[in-house]
Amino acid sequence: MKLVKFERNKVPTSNIEFLNLDVAKNVNAFHKSFPQYEPTPLVSLDNLAKELKVNKLFIKDESYRFGLNAFKALGGSYAIGQYLAERLEIDPAELTYDKLVSSEVRERLGELTFITATDGNHGRGVAWTAKQLKQKSVVYMPKGSSVERLNHILAEGADASITDVNYDDAVRLAAEYAEKNGWVLVQDTAWENYEEIPKKIMQGYITMAYEAYEQLNALGEKPTHIFIQAGVGSMAASVQGFFANVYGEDRPITVVVEPDKADCIYKTAEANDGKLHFVSGDMDTIMAGLACGEPSTLGWEILKDYADAFLSCSDNIAAQGMRILAAPIKDDLKVVSGESGAVGVGGVSEILRRSEYADLKEQLKIDSDSKILFFSTEGDTDAEHYKKIVWDGAYSV
Repeated sequence: MKLVKFERNKVPTSNIEFLNLDVAKNVNAFHKSFPQYEPTPLVSLDNLAKELKVNKLFIKDESYRFGLNAFKALGGSYAIGQYLAERLEIDPAELTYDKLVSSEVRERLGELTFITATDGNHGRGVAWTAKQLKQKSVVYMPKGSSVERLNHILAEGADASITDVNYDDAVRLAAEYAEKNGWVLVQDTAWENYEEIPKKIMQGYITMAYEAYEQLNALGEKPTHIFIQAGVGSMAASVQGFFANVYGEDRPITVVVEPDKADCIYKTAEANDGKLHFVSGDMDTIMAGLACGEPSTLGWEILKDYADAFLSCSDNIAAQGMRILAAPIKDDLKVVSGESGAVGVGGVSEILRRSEYADLKEQLKIDSDSKILFFSTEGDTDAEHYKKIVWDGAYSV
C-alpha cells in the first residue's frame, strides 16, 4: 500500500454548498418518496474494533439499497428526476416518485432514452430508473465486465452490451451516441462542459452519507476517520463534501482508497501539480467499480481541498476486506461486501495489524480512541466472483 497525505493548512477554493445539509434533506425526501425506500443499515463491528485496537468501526451497508445490491441508483434516479423537473418546468423540490412515474412525463416529453457507461452498478441504477419511468435506456460496459452484472442490467429492460474498450473509452462512446441520437447522457464523471448531471448524481449520493450521519447522531457518535473508496471520485467527493459541510473544521480525517491498477486520484494527489493524471490500459483489478483511469474534474476539485490522504491498494487488500466482513468475530453482524465495497476495511486491517505500516497508522492518527466509518457500497453484485474470493481465497480478475 502507498499513501499520499495532504495537510489542512490550505484555503479551500472549491464550492461544496451544493452538498450541504439542507440539500441532503431535500435529496433524502425525494428518495423517501420511492416505495422501495428504506434506510440501509449502519453496522457497528464492536468485536472487530477490539481486535484492531480502535474504539469503534461502523459500516454503512448499501447492499440493501432499493433491492439493487448497491448504492448507485441514488445518483442516477436523482439526476434523472432533476432533469425531468427542469424539462417539465416544475419545482424540483416538489418532485416525488409518483410525479416521476406519472403519465404526464411521457405525454409531455414523449419517449426518452437515457444512456450511460458502467461497470455494472451505475448502469443497473440508470436502467432501473428508466424502467420505472417506462422509458428507454442504453448501457455500455467496458471489456472484461461481468456477464452476471450485464444480465442484471438487461433484466431492467436496458439495451446493454459489453464493449471491447476500457471504462473511460466506454464513457466517450456513450457521450458520442448521446450527442448523435439526442439521448440523455447520465454519467457520474464530469469533464469540461459536462458537469450539471454529474453534479446532480453527486447530490443523489448524499442520501447515503446523510443516513449515516443521522444514524451516528442517534447513537451519540461522531467518526474520527472516514475511509471512502474512489473510481472517478464523484461518490468520494460527495461523501467528503457533505461531512465537510456538517462538521466544518472538526470534520473527520478522510482517506480516499483506490486500486493500485486504477489509482488516478492517488496519482493526481501524488503529483500535486494542478493537473489531472490518468491511468490507461486495461486496469484489470477485481475492484471493477473502481476501475476508472480519469478523475472527475468536479470530484477532484473537492477532494484536493478537503481529503486528508490518498491510499493505493492491491487487489489482495480488497479480497481481505471481503473475507473479514464475511466472517464476523463473535456476535458482530456479517456484511456481504463486494470487491469495491470492502477495500477500505481491508486497508485499515493491514495498517493496524502489520508492523511495516506503523508509519501509515501514525500519519493517519489512528489510535485506541479512533472511530472509523466505512461505506460498503455494494454487496455480491457478481455472486460467483464473490464466492471465488471469499470461499476459495482467489483474487484474480
